[in-house]
Amino acid sequence: MTTVLDEKTIEEMAKAGVIYGHKRSKTHPQMKPYIAGQKNEFELIDPQATQDALAKAIEFLKEKVKIGGSVEKGLMLLVGTLPAAKTLIGDFAREFKFPYVTNRWLGGTLTNFKVINDRRVYYENLKNQKEKGLLSKYTKKEQLEFSREIDKLSQNFEGLHELTKIPDAIFVVDIKEHETAVREAKRTNVPIVAIVDTDDEVTQVEYPIFANDHARSSIEWVIEKIKAGVKQ
Repeated sequence: MTTVLDEKTIEEMAKAGVIYGHKRSKTHPQMKPYIAGQKNEFELIDPQATQDALAKAIEFLKEKVKIGGSVEKGLMLLVGTLPAAKTLIGDFAREFKFPYVTNRWLGGTLTNFKVINDRRVYYENLKNQKEKGLLSKYTKKEQLEFSREIDKLSQNFEGLHELTKIPDAIFVVDIKEHETAVREAKRTNVPIVAIVDTDDEVTQVEYPIFANDHARSSIEWVIEKIKAGVKQ
């Protein structure tokens, strides 16, 4: 059911920069139905289209990703490595205990899951051994080498602690920046929820949310709506 937006919500979206896309020259043809107009050469996303897409994405996530309760929840992998998104993605993930990628996407995270998972387990075991003082039996030089290895591995695997299986969904901020993640999700049949801007190819995503994907305030607005929606 479509919820007609009121003026207050539209103003809220405009203030957060949600409806401001890229310049008209960069518009992807697939996004034209979701554009309401232009302002100073920049495309304006239709707020109603954003609202409808957001509602559809939230309904999917409420069904696919169980939040709380006694039922084992589905896993959603959150991906956002650009400065505007990474802190928001990390906070979102930690609040719901979801795996996340905020540094860089490791090729094969989904398509070569076993190898990536083995490396994750190795990192966590090594980290636990250090925390428990079990590496003290090695020489100082060897301990230093282990510490350096842990620091290096943490950049890629710290956010993947919860990724114990192929995720049930993936949430992406900026699909052009994370085309490898999107490609791997499609190859492994993992549904994609993503913030889709005016320069993006809509058909790459099962559940697009039409919004500015490069402004922190816009990304935060979308994430807060998703968080509130899935908790209901």
